[in-house]
Amino acid sequence: MIRRQRLAAGVCALLAALTAGLAFPAGAVADETDQAAPKVELVLDVSGSMRTRDIDGGTRMAAAKQAFNEVLDATPEEVRLGIRTLGANYRGDDRKEGCKDTEQLYPVGPLNRTDAKTAVATLAPTGWTPIGPALLKAADDLNGGDGTRRIVLISDGEDTCQPLDPCEVAREIAAKGIGLTIDTLGLVPDAKTRDQLSCIADATGGTYTDVRHKEELSDRVGELVDRAADPVVTPVATEGADRCEKAPALKSGLYTDRAGFGQQRWYKVDVEPGQELRASVSVADDRAVQPNYGVLLRAVTVHGREIVRGEAAGTGRTDVVSTGLRYPRPDSDDDAAPAETVCLQVTSSFSAASGVKTTPGLPLELTVDVVDGPSGHHDVAAFGLGRGWWLLGTLVLIGFLAGLLWGWLSRWRVAVWRTN
Repeated sequence: MIRRQRLAAGVCALLAALTAGLAFPAGAVADETDQAAPKVELVLDVSGSMRTRDIDGGTRMAAAKQAFNEVLDATPEEVRLGIRTLGANYRGDDRKEGCKDTEQLYPVGPLNRTDAKTAVATLAPTGWTPIGPALLKAADDLNGGDGTRRIVLISDGEDTCQPLDPCEVAREIAAKGIGLTIDTLGLVPDAKTRDQLSCIADATGGTYTDVRHKEELSDRVGELVDRAADPVVTPVATEGADRCEKAPALKSGLYTDRAGFGQQRWYKVDVEPGQELRASVSVADDRAVQPNYGVLLRAVTVHGREIVRGEAAGTGRTDVVSTGLRYPRPDSDDDAAPAETVCLQVTSSFSAASGVKTTPGLPLELTVDVVDGPSGHHDVAAFGLGRGWWLLGTLVLIGFLAGLLWGWLSRWRVAVWRTN
C-alpha cells in the first residue's frame, strides 16, 4: 500500500515537473511576442475648446469619442494600444498646474475594448493644452520592446505651455533614435495650430491631417493604428564621424543620424571584389531654413581619392532632399583579394532661419545596399545609357527607315500630281 502511494506521488511529481517545463517556454514565447508587438498611444486633447460645436453639428469632443469607439472595435489583435489625455482634469487658472495636466487614461498593452470605451466615455472638456508635456510622457509610455511605436495626437489648438515648444520636444524624441513616429490630426484647425501640428509630425517622419468631419476622424485614426501593425524596416540609429578613420562600419541596411548645419558625416562600408555598393541619403529640414540648399554624397577611398558622387539641390519647395550613388567594384582573379573599404561622406548645405535652434541637427536617413555586381561592368554606365544602347540603335534605325518611306511617298505623290 505504501509503495503504491509513493509510486502515485512520484508520478504526480513527474507530471507536475513536465507541466512546468512546458509552461515556462510558452511564457517566454509570450514575452518575446509582446516585446515585438507594435505599440500605439492615442493622445487626446480634452481642453475646454473641445466643447466647440462645429463638427457635423456636434462638439469636437463628441466626434473624438465616436472615433475612438470605432477605432477600438477595429484595432488589430496584435497591436498594444493605450490612451493618454491632456487637459482633462485641472479646471483652474494656474498655468503651472495646468501644464502638468496629462495622464494615461488606459495603459499600453493588450486591449480590453469594454474597459477602454468606458474610460473614454467619462471624458469631458476641461482645461489647458499641454501638448509638449503629454508627448514626453507618451514617449515614456511606449518605451521598451522591438516593435514599431507610434503616437497619434489629436488636438484642436496650440500648446499653451510655452516655452516648452512641442516641436522641440518632437525633435528631441526623434534625436534619441528610438524609431518613434508622431502623427498629428488637427480638428478644424486655424493656421497656427496647423503649423504647430505639422512641425511635430515632420520632426519624427509622421503625417499631419486636417479634420473637419466625424467620418474623416474615424477613418484617419483607424488607418494610423492599422499602419502600426504593418511590417516595416526599422532604421538603426548610428552616429557618423568627422573623418573616415573614425567612421562607423556599416553593412546593408537602413540607418538614421543627425547632421548639424554645415557638418560633414562620414561612414565606411566594405566592398568585396565583384560586389556593387548602392547608397542613398535623405536629409529633411524639420524646421525653418533658408531657401537654396543641397546635399552631397561622395564615395572615396581611404586615401581620399573620389570614386563617385551624387548630389541634389532644393529651393525651399520640398522638405526633403535626396541623392544616391552606385559603385561596382571589378571582380578579381585572386580569390584571396581583400575587401575594399569605401568611405561615404555626407555634406549638406542648409542654413537655419533667424532665431531657429540649430540643435539637434537635421534628421538624416542613409540606405546602404551591397549586392552582387553585374556580370560585365560595361553595362553599368555607358555614356549614361547603360543597356539603353540597343534601344537607341533601334530608334535610329526606325527613324532612318521611316524617313526613306516618307521620302518615297512624297516623290510618288508629286509624280502623280504632275501626271494629272
